[in-house]
Amino acid sequence: MPDDEPMTHAIPEIVLRRWAEPEDGPFAEPVFLFDSDDLPEELSHVSVVLRTAGRERARELLARGAERVLPGEAALLDGSLVEALSLEFGNERVGVWVPARRLEVSWTLDLHSNADFRCVTPSCAKPAWEVLKSDGSRSGADAGWWLGQMLARGASLALLGADIADDTDLNLCAELVEQSGACLWLTPLANPEADLLPWIQFGQARNLVIPNSEHYDEAAMLALCQALEPAMEVVA
Repeated sequence: MPDDEPMTHAIPEIVLRRWAEPEDGPFAEPVFLFDSDDLPEELSHVSVVLRTAGRERARELLARGAERVLPGEAALLDGSLVEALSLEFGNERVGVWVPARRLEVSWTLDLHSNADFRCVTPSCAKPAWEVLKSDGSRSGADAGWWLGQMLARGASLALLGADIADDTDLNLCAELVEQSGACLWLTPLANPEADLLPWIQFGQARNLVIPNSEHYDEAAMLALCQALEPAMEVVA
């Protein structure tokens, strides 16, 4: 680059999508919906999250024109599910749902490694998020490792649901964004009024699914967008 040419910096694209309810359809813009018995007939702009349902339900929704399906527990139990759907329908129409919570750390007294002293060792060497089952119970699977496996098997998108409570969670978020890039989307898991600005500023989140709650009405969305300028590229 010539010395007199001004330096430019790429502005990171930040994409916001919304959770929707079936009765809100038909949809003119891309949205995310949890699977239910009353999904709208028109699914062309809908990414459907399957908390428990497996291959047959996913195939049915894709055949009905869903933009994408994101299996959760079924993919956790059967690692071949994502690969099979990707081969049949194309990986751009297949994602994975990853509800997660901070991995619990237990401590044990080490009685064997050194005869001169005893030490207490943690069950996990570093903080991590753990994938949750559909009922909220813990699976024991490291969320970062598992979503990496699903992306390698053909998923084009991983939607991670988590509640970011402190700097450790923000660091975990930033690590996963670095690991997965534009394939990673994030959404609050149980807190519909989460402050999402730190997720972007410190967690490096670039793709967010906004809760469908009164907290994020039109005025709140406008305030969030203004706070993100000039980094905001797309809002839908």
